[in-house]
Amino acid sequence: MKKTRISELPEFDMAKQLRSEADIAAYVTMVIEDGDDAELAHALGVAARARGMSEVALAAGITREALYKALRPGAHPRFDTINRVCAALGVRLVAEPVPPSPHHP
Repeated sequence: MKKTRISELPEFDMAKQLRSEADIAAYVTMVIEDGDDAELAHALGVAARARGMSEVALAAGITREALYKALRPGAHPRFDTINRVCAALGVRLVAEPVPPSPHHP
């Protein structure tokens, strides 16, 4: 049995897994639920790459360069930008009640 080196494995690209609005919504929701706000910009960037940066930028009403800048890892885009990008991706952010934890009824 031949051993495979890690360096020989194909690089996983999440953007290739996001084929529909439902896929994008599930991915963005998962990132939001993890609670890492810096990851949200990155996740939206991955989703925008899956859809096509130029197409998303046009639909969001911002330049492609501004979209890249706003969604780079570690970026902190304005809520308006996040909302416009979500709309361009065919998803929306939704608030829902948090179930009480067993320690804090």
